[in-house]
Amino acid sequence: MSRRPNQKLKLLYLMRIFIECTDEKHAMTVAELSDALAAYEISAERKSLYDDMELLRVFGLDIRTVRDRSVRYYLGSRMFETAELKLLVDAVRSSRFITQKQSDDLIRKLERMLSKYEASALRRQLVVANRLKTENDGVFGNVDMIHRAISENRRIRFRYYSWSADKRRVFRRNGSFYLISPFALVWDSENYFLVGYDATADMIKHFRVDKMLEISIDKEKREGESAFEKFDLASHSKQLFGMYAGDLCAVGFECDKSLADAVIDRFGTDVMMSNRGDSFTFTARVMVSPSFYSWVLGFGSKMKIVYPEYVAEHIAEMARDIVKKYE
Repeated sequence: MSRRPNQKLKLLYLMRIFIECTDEKHAMTVAELSDALAAYEISAERKSLYDDMELLRVFGLDIRTVRDRSVRYYLGSRMFETAELKLLVDAVRSSRFITQKQSDDLIRKLERMLSKYEASALRRQLVVANRLKTENDGVFGNVDMIHRAISENRRIRFRYYSWSADKRRVFRRNGSFYLISPFALVWDSENYFLVGYDATADMIKHFRVDKMLEISIDKEKREGESAFEKFDLASHSKQLFGMYAGDLCAVGFECDKSLADAVIDRFGTDVMMSNRGDSFTFTARVMVSPSFYSWVLGFGSKMKIVYPEYVAEHIAEMARDIVKKYE
């Protein structure tokens, strides 16, 4: 009798069966493993399966044994634990910079790292509350292109757009291309941002990756290396609010003690806070921008800007304008 064509793939299919069909609650007997292999047109004798499982153990698979009314086998530890994959899946679901289809495709790939039983449970437990997603399905390509440009030390060209009130894309600079030297990608406020140098404006700028279109790598080398030599990306990200640039200055705050969590979440535990009983003060270097003012106003009367005076006056004027809107 001629050998079946899949016989040489026996070990690979056996590994697939352990990955997809077994877990701590779903172990399989040797007979069940043999039947599962038969579905792939592979014959397996009992003794050969013991040898195959030992080879898979040597290869690195954590094949464990359960001994009760029968002897059964299952895959124990995996590359990712179920709890870790739950976290990754929820991060993918909540990421606004990738489309719904891309999210679904990524999650299906992550689920393949679990058994089919655990993957099914993972789907049932996941709750998504109408999270917004981008409509630009070229984000993965954009990210890959930016990483390539950085590794090759090249500039990139792209067009950049905003949304209009009638839900149309409106290109910045009347549709002309930006020419930017990319230096880093940052995930902030549920979006992916490019941090790069604009030689025309002689400054570091930020661009939403999902709003970049027709991106390509330019033949010229990157510019602005001197600007980035003294640039601390971690500190810079902490100073920005919503990745909006503005005037960098030291701002003094007076806050109700209930805002300690919010301040530490925003500026980190290294921020110097002076306790005054029911309130505390602190100073932070921030980019003064519309997003910064919105952050402060969101705390109402519990947060006050003490200095500089022009920043305090500006936010007071904004508050008065808001009151007028509701009069």
